[in-house]
Amino acid sequence: MITIYHNTRCKKSREGLQKVEASGKEYKIREYLKDELSEEELKALLAKMNIAPIQLVRKNEKVWKENYKNKDLSDKELITVMAKNPKLIERPIVETEKEAVIGRPAEEIDKLL
Repeated sequence: MITIYHNTRCKKSREGLQKVEASGKEYKIREYLKDELSEEELKALLAKMNIAPIQLVRKNEKVWKENYKNKDLSDKELITVMAKNPKLIERPIVETEKEAVIGRPAEEIDKLL
């Protein structure tokens, strides 16, 4: 089963969803701004992507610039910040049972399909 962590208002996220839909594979959508991810879920996704938490942060978001940009946050603190501010999470994320990718550019999703 494929899960796409999706923001309906984001063009890149909609493009990612189209790619998943076109694959013909079974998938589910998780609108992570409404159904927020826990810290444990974020840790699991980061492990599947094999990236550091800072690589999942949207650094151009106002909340990041105003509250966190110049702070030296640990990985654990970054995960907490993203869990509390899901708008800071890069999108879309596409996940399978074994791995996950950030769908930017959308061609990254092809690696899972």
